[in-house]
Amino acid sequence: MTAVSIYEDNDDLRSLLQSLIGNTENFLVIGAYADGQQVVEQTRQNRPDVVLMDIDMPGRDGIECVRLLKESDVRIKVLMHTVFDDDDRLFACLSNGADGYLLKKHTASHLLNALTEVMDGGGPMSPGIARRVLKTFARLSPPTQPYGITEREKEILQLLSQGYTYRMIGHRCSISVETVRRHLKNIYQKLHVQCGTEAVAKALREQLIK
Repeated sequence: MTAVSIYEDNDDLRSLLQSLIGNTENFLVIGAYADGQQVVEQTRQNRPDVVLMDIDMPGRDGIECVRLLKESDVRIKVLMHTVFDDDDRLFACLSNGADGYLLKKHTASHLLNALTEVMDGGGPMSPGIARRVLKTFARLSPPTQPYGITEREKEILQLLSQGYTYRMIGHRCSISVETVRRHLKNIYQKLHVQCGTEAVAKALREQLIK
């Protein structure tokens, strides 16, 4: 049996959620509240498995409630249930530890499955929300190079493989010869080689350069 607490300031919707969840097999509503003013105390008393959390509530919003709940007990699952689909609120909730993000327009078709999924360790999100999250993190997290080789080091390795001297590499990259030597020293350490010839051979073998 999954115990659920509901935080929703709209009286009609809160009653509807109580009925929908409470009348579903394997779910039990153990608390339903119009605001999150006492969210930590209430969850400590009721010990829900999942908290269904609105964002726009009087006194203390759902974003703050998520943070407080996770600081109190990281094991509590929190599923956001909101009308807001803007990036600011979405990422504020996720950063504070929310386990899922469901838009209210998808309540009828997705809520019960989302509650089940979050209890199974998943991160349920409304259609389109997950795609935006993935796109954002892809944009923020550039792909890393094997061995920790940076783009500049890769460029220098590429030029070295083409027969460029240190001076020519420096001119091409607009850096000093000493800086080229420093980059190469770092490259040798990362690739565990002793010289430029070994570095180029390994880089070609590992397809770090072409």
